[in-house]
Amino acid sequence: MSDITEALLDTAADLLAAHGFHGLRMIEVAGRAGVSRQTVYNEFGNKEGLVQAVAARKTEEYLSGVATRLRQDPDPWRAMRSAFRFTFERTERDRLVSAVLTGQDAEDLLPFLTIRGHPVLFHATEVVERHLSEHFPGRRVRFAAETTVRLALSHLLMPSSDLDSAMDAVVGVAKATLEAYPAAS
Repeated sequence: MSDITEALLDTAADLLAAHGFHGLRMIEVAGRAGVSRQTVYNEFGNKEGLVQAVAARKTEEYLSGVATRLRQDPDPWRAMRSAFRFTFERTERDRLVSAVLTGQDAEDLLPFLTIRGHPVLFHATEVVERHLSEHFPGRRVRFAAETTVRLALSHLLMPSSDLDSAMDAVVGVAKATLEAYPAAS
């Protein structure tokens, strides 16, 4: 990815967090990144393309961190706790993701994680499914992976308890769901 593309994505993420989708202006992105408006359009096509590129980059950043943590501990459940802790703690520090989850300053972004959140759900489920498949070969892990990711997203959207309790719930559901589905025949 070029330095210009990186600068445009960083600028767009900051502006999205502050103003939401409807408040994002291509001319402001260009000005803050030090390029022409035409350069922004050449890179992303339109505002939707720019926002999709920001979302794809954020998703990749998160999932890369999750995958790293899933590989760091040989115990699959401790590894999952570590991955979810990373996700929850990073979300607290990430202005754009916080804006998406809370609607603060950017109430029009929540649909990018809820009704238009299929890409996030799909890719996150793949990462968790790969992890579970490595530790539980021959098991039907897809449903456990998707259920776990959906519950983690739910905790991010509407926290109901402290972080440790939320992680216990997510990992506990993963274990129970995996045990409920026998090995593939």
